[in-house]
Amino acid sequence: MPFIVDLTSGNVEKEHHPGELGGSVLGLRLMAGRTPAGLDPYDPRALLYVAAGVLGGTAAPGLAKAVFLAKSPLTGVAGESHALGPFAAGLRGAGAKALAVTGRAARLSYLLVQDGEVSLHDASELRGLGTAAATDALRARHGQRAHVAAIGPAGENLVRYASVVTDYAYAAGRYGLGAVLGAKNLKAVVCVGEAPAQVADPGAIAGLAAYYRDALATNPLAAIQAGMPGFAGWVGDPPAPGYAAVRNFSVTGAHGLRVPAAGDYDGRAVATTGACPGCPNDCLKVYAPPGLAERRTGGLGQEAFLSLGWNLGIDDLDTVLAANARCNDLGLDPVSLGGTLAFAMECAERGLLPGGPAFGDAAALPGLIDDVAARTGEMGDLLAEGAARAAAKLGPAAAPYAMTVKGAELPCFDPRIQPGIGLGYAIAPGGPRYDALEHDLDFDPVAGLAYSFGEARRIGAEPAPVAGLDAERGRRTARLLRLWSGLDALNLCVFASSPTRPLTLDHLSALVTAVLGREFTLDDLLAAGQARLDEMRAYAIREGGGPDELPARMHEEPVTAGPHEAAVLDRASFELARAAFYEELGWR
Repeated sequence: MPFIVDLTSGNVEKEHHPGELGGSVLGLRLMAGRTPAGLDPYDPRALLYVAAGVLGGTAAPGLAKAVFLAKSPLTGVAGESHALGPFAAGLRGAGAKALAVTGRAARLSYLLVQDGEVSLHDASELRGLGTAAATDALRARHGQRAHVAAIGPAGENLVRYASVVTDYAYAAGRYGLGAVLGAKNLKAVVCVGEAPAQVADPGAIAGLAAYYRDALATNPLAAIQAGMPGFAGWVGDPPAPGYAAVRNFSVTGAHGLRVPAAGDYDGRAVATTGACPGCPNDCLKVYAPPGLAERRTGGLGQEAFLSLGWNLGIDDLDTVLAANARCNDLGLDPVSLGGTLAFAMECAERGLLPGGPAFGDAAALPGLIDDVAARTGEMGDLLAEGAARAAAKLGPAAAPYAMTVKGAELPCFDPRIQPGIGLGYAIAPGGPRYDALEHDLDFDPVAGLAYSFGEARRIGAEPAPVAGLDAERGRRTARLLRLWSGLDALNLCVFASSPTRPLTLDHLSALVTAVLGREFTLDDLLAAGQARLDEMRAYAIREGGGPDELPARMHEEPVTAGPHEAAVLDRASFELARAAFYEELGWR
């Protein structure tokens, strides 16, 4: 199924793997089988995997997803990041389901996938360009309907959390995969062709799409995603203290920061519909302040406002939107950038980083972003390494303020009030991700989303009070992680799927069956999720990946106000839950 591309020699071959669906499980097996243990992520022999698989890129709800996978320069384990938007359809249209790329090109280059063929081309003139300008240049060469996954200066400069950005606005952001492309002298992957992904039962697909469109009005989360300003557009009342990271997770009481009003987004929308082919939900929207030099890169993920805003002590919407667009153009992960800057701000506040940035300094943020992407000066170079490595360089006194797991910066949803999220952050073998499993609050018997309880029960996740941390919390969290791992393994969109979104477990089974033309069951989905987790964990063990632990702050500094006052992750309870989590997944 995948094209095997050697950038050093220019050789391209195609391998067949009967029975493989071509998602991340195949990529993990190729990484484990084709690379030696201990290989530096920047070594030419390292493997980069890009795939839509047999499902991604299909014109149907929940199937606009591509996976980017490599050994992460940030964590040293398997780094898997997903891009929504039209790129997966572009890869399929060009005649490829997956690419496995090794070697290093002699000069800056790009891969062209066209009509089922893969070739390598010079990209020297694109050096230093942002992802938008690079995409413009490649579309001028190959047609305006070409689909492009590109890196910016951050990837070229090997910033350890550099991202890959597809079609201007849709990033594969986590774990530094843009730096892996940079180390391979690979500026972009360009896809040309419009062959539609074939499905076995078009009528069933049409029926599922009609159901999904109708469900947008009745499913609360889907309605928020589809509406304005969307689920990434934080509006309304501020979340309760302890829900979101404020000033590097150090403030869990009153903080004085505001959430935007809906009207604050007026005049800032760049594109709000049509991001994912075949999906009517339109949850990915593009926002940028008026007058910004490059607005097309403002694809807004749910974490951007928290990571580049509250976690830095900033609440000005235009500052955050401009920073997010700049991150995507330079090819930087907003989550890791925000976590690293927040670490630096707290260290500076505590006298551990003289001359470092300050919380709340919105005017300094654009320059900080540019300095990191270019590795300008000692500060830019230090922060380009990420919080964990920066802490190691600054010395032991700085270590407590690096909010990282396995070397990757924490997402900005605080685990102290949602211990299942904390377990997921700590134990997920690829590193912490906010969309690795559903939030605990959704399954609280009083405050949760009651319509989702039946779906959750089908996989053994009974409703439970949000603050509970015990063995059953560990088992429940492992079951949710297995389900969402199955979605990731198949390139199914978590923002469309069970237990809280419109595609129920039965709809998901029917969707995969309709595409493949053979029966696919819930057991198959969960087996795919278990296989992905097992492969990722085996690779992490092989590579000596970091421990399944959270920063000490989560165990030692409780929430200080609000309805979750005193919430903290008791260490003994966390260890008990972690042991049950391992047992549920069959890990020892």
